[in-house]
Amino acid sequence: MSESDTDNRDGAGTPRPDPGTGDGTRAVRAGLPEPVKHEPTLPGPVFAAHFHLPGEPTGPYTYGRDENPTWTHLERAIGELEAPGQDDVETLVFASGMAAISSVLFSQLRAGDVAVLPDDGYQALPLVRTQLEAYGIEVRTAPTGGDAQLDVLDGAGLLWIETPSNPGLDVCDVRRLADAAHARGALVAVDNTLATPLGQRPLDLGADFSVASGTKQLTGHGDVLLGYVAGRDAEAMAAVRRWRKIVGAIPGPMEAWLAHRSIATLQLRVDRQNATALKVAEALRARPEITGLRYPGLPDDPSHKIASQQMRRYGCVVSFTLPTRARADRFLDALRLVEGATSFGGVRSTAERRGRWGGDAVPEGFVRLSVGAEDPEDLVADLLRALEESAG
Repeated sequence: MSESDTDNRDGAGTPRPDPGTGDGTRAVRAGLPEPVKHEPTLPGPVFAAHFHLPGEPTGPYTYGRDENPTWTHLERAIGELEAPGQDDVETLVFASGMAAISSVLFSQLRAGDVAVLPDDGYQALPLVRTQLEAYGIEVRTAPTGGDAQLDVLDGAGLLWIETPSNPGLDVCDVRRLADAAHARGALVAVDNTLATPLGQRPLDLGADFSVASGTKQLTGHGDVLLGYVAGRDAEAMAAVRRWRKIVGAIPGPMEAWLAHRSIATLQLRVDRQNATALKVAEALRARPEITGLRYPGLPDDPSHKIASQQMRRYGCVVSFTLPTRARADRFLDALRLVEGATSFGGVRSTAERRGRWGGDAVPEGFVRLSVGAEDPEDLVADLLRALEESAG
């Protein structure tokens, strides 16, 4: 925990002691202040551009672009999930996942540095690459699978890992890559969006930063844009904090409060969605028209072995390919319980033909399916019915 976080306790209330070790207990209680008679359990959002500040400008809350008590509660909650019981970890929240990603890359790298990115990761990474190169930073890329980024690490200043990768769901060995990067003097950041802190804890696997879009399964209702960075190196996190202040990439207090409220059900949602995703993957595996089925929780998935060593839950996303673009479009149109949308991780199942955007190296019939919290029997039946109806 950083010095500023210690200061923030005075403004946001002393945090509760760890109430238990279970994921559900921790998610429900994370980040809550000590109870005060006649006050709400989770204090409401603090809407403030500035704070009353007579005399010298000391204390945790001075100006709304720097700190907010609502952020403090949320940051503490996420930190308790990403690194339970580890007081040396600091968490910072941002306006979006991309704001969080940018804060790490642009606060840690300088002209002449080398960054290693996955070439099969989040679709916006090529845009980031263009901007990094415009600033004189060399960018190298390699696939996630097979720990291929090891081959381009020499001389790098920062390694960016996305595991499982989006949308292909390949998995790499985080600890192996982190050890190799650190031996070469590079920092390591892991995009933990798809796994969530309940599925994977990158900091425990050796990463310097755990970065995620809270827009997805962390908040889970498709109504909040949010991102965060967690890390334990005080100097590195101070640079991330400074970047947030300079560019103003801050979340609104209402969004932060909604996110904190949503985290209370994270374990319930994640367990339901993960269990249903496995049932969906098992049902789809039997369909002859489907190829390239990927879900790390399947025992025969190419990524299952390493995923089972570093993940506690395998995520809610299943990917597969139908024979043609037209077949995939007919399938998606026939679905009744699955909404067409480009995000993932929500309580309502969504799917899309990923190739419609361009930028992802996937076949035209490639489908990314995000499994929601519907009854698994209903969802499987809807998918199988849509496959039958789209065959004509």
